Amino acid sequence: MQIEPAIPADAAAIAAIYAHHVLHGTASYEIEPPGTDEMAQRMDKVLGSGWPWLVTRSAGGELLGYAYASQFRDRPAYRYVCENSIYIRHDRRGQGIGKALLAALLDVCAAQGFRQMIAVIGGAEPASVALHTAAGFTHAGTMRAIGRKQGRWLDTVYMQRALGEGCGTPPPVEPD
Repeated sequence: MQIEPAIPADAAAIAAIYAHHVLHGTASYEIEPPGTDEMAQRMDKVLGSGWPWLVTRSAGGELLGYAYASQFRDRPAYRYVCENSIYIRHDRRGQGIGKALLAALLDVCAAQGFRQMIAVIGGAEPASVALHTAAGFTHAGTMRAIGRKQGRWLDTVYMQRALGEGCGTPPPVEPD
């Protein structure tokens, strides 16, 4: 398994991984999965902003999962806070892929100067909560019954982890 930056040619495989989660899971509150073109636009927005989008591949080059981070909110005061997203191919979950991707994403985001990472876990997915807990995230709040999917109300869990120096020192540049 190798982890590397995503490239535009990965959009179709990324869209396929995400589509399964949209159609069969509750981690995403989307109802209709985006196609390859929409996913390519989403990737371009993240990568074009200088934020990381990582993929992991099997030894044979098959895309197994992806993770990316973007600024948590668009206001300047949030400049040093990112939000992560991680999706693993449904038939490869439970093999340490998410753990490896999240560890790599944490390192890249810290190196880029982010000071906090937020996980917004739709459906309060137990596997995602466990993954983030194992990576040092702590519970930051639960929004009860804010999503409706698959005939039920869903909670969203927020988790948070400091990166680099966290809030221990001021950032190199104050937000404008």
